[in-house]
Amino acid sequence: MNRRRFGRTNIGISEMTLGGGFVGGLLLHKPDDVKRECIASCLDAGMNWIDTAADYGGGESEKAISWLVGELPAEKRPHISTKVRLDAARRDNFPDQVRASIEGSLERLRMDRVDLLILHNPLVPAEPDRATLTLDEALRVIDCFDRLREEGLFDHVGFTALGDGPTVRAAIASGRFDMAQVYYNMLNPTAGFAPGDGMSANWSDSDFTGLLDACREHDVGVMNIRIFAAGVLATDERHGREIPITANAEMAAEEARARAVRTALGERSETRSQTAIRFGLAHPAVSTVVFGVAEMAHVHQALAAPGLGPLEEDALAALRRAW
Repeated sequence: MNRRRFGRTNIGISEMTLGGGFVGGLLLHKPDDVKRECIASCLDAGMNWIDTAADYGGGESEKAISWLVGELPAEKRPHISTKVRLDAARRDNFPDQVRASIEGSLERLRMDRVDLLILHNPLVPAEPDRATLTLDEALRVIDCFDRLREEGLFDHVGFTALGDGPTVRAAIASGRFDMAQVYYNMLNPTAGFAPGDGMSANWSDSDFTGLLDACREHDVGVMNIRIFAAGVLATDERHGREIPITANAEMAAEEARARAVRTALGERSETRSQTAIRFGLAHPAVSTVVFGVAEMAHVHQALAAPGLGPLEEDALAALRRAW
């Protein structure tokens, strides 16, 4: 598996990152021997990063990673990133929330530090609710991050670039973030579009036009998240954990878009999940594709995708016509 430059961190990150979240759920829901097999397969394929969060499984993802990584020799241990999600109803104590979150994560991970801490709240231009932050609030939170970084609790700072498109682009341009988690897949490819070259006027989902270009311009590393769109792009089977995370996204609309994508691409020799991963890897701004899986068969399929190369130009052209 190749490695790509992870923005200004200058870390060589593997093209694939294992996600420890709820939707795929292997690190949360499978027996310990399957979890071990997953980690071993990923590392053997050349993967060098695991992404988790304090609220994945109520901390159970971090606990699983702690013993799975702890069993490995030090030289084989992957980079780890985790996340802070703030309760924005308690805006007067963001510093305490940030400290409590990262210290709790480190305790569950049984680590002294992590490589990357990510702000998990979506950003909005104004009138934030309990789950969202304005850009000014987010930058004040990053002041808290910077103080804790100076204490050696983590090395790099990032954010999950969800919410309002112009606001997340402004966050990128602020120069305060080393990386961004960017929503980009064949159902919502807007992050890969240049301004003026976006979706049609009747597009109803979140519009992240210009985001990947902004990341390149400001040397911000990119974790490509939701590459399978909560599994809709990978399979017709549903396990009940398919939760859209973009504005106005509904499962019926997501499934209709997935059918349109399959029609546009026609018959292919690889699996649906491999096509989805190759789509992400085809964008030069993407540092790594984060993948979540439910079964070991899915792990093996995903890990084989980088070896097939980025999605070919004629397939990308067919997708552009379909969008």
